[in-house]
Amino acid sequence: MRILATLLLSLAILSPHAAMASPASDALGNCLKDNTSGKDRKDLARWIFVSMSTHPEIRTMANISESVRTDTDKQMADLFTRLLTVNCAAQTRAAAQQDGPNGMMSSFKSLGEVAMMELTSNPAVAQSITAYVQFVDKKKVEEVLGK
Repeated sequence: MRILATLLLSLAILSPHAAMASPASDALGNCLKDNTSGKDRKDLARWIFVSMSTHPEIRTMANISESVRTDTDKQMADLFTRLLTVNCAAQTRAAAQQDGPNGMMSSFKSLGEVAMMELTSNPAVAQSITAYVQFVDKKKVEEVLGK
């Protein structure tokens, strides 16, 4: 079960493809979102950031110590365990029985999206995300759009 849980969470958060969701998986996704605080969602986003920082092409941009990685993993494990076994136990059981891993992936993907929205709602982050626009060749884009 531990390996399955790790895979589900990791794949759901980082997978570029959405899994098909049933009513049971939708209910689990809603329960996950309803039972996370802003702090929980920031912790989840932090875990995603720390995990992605291990990519060879990104590693040089983030100097994250092993102790920070371990602490982040422990926070994520606590959140994952609480959500699946306390806050959303019935929904977890139903989604696992009805949809198996794919449905659970869909549920966690929606939680990951909410976590990213939590971060991007910060004015500094929003400004940084749109900063590239100043360098876009607007004329070329307008030509493609037929304007």
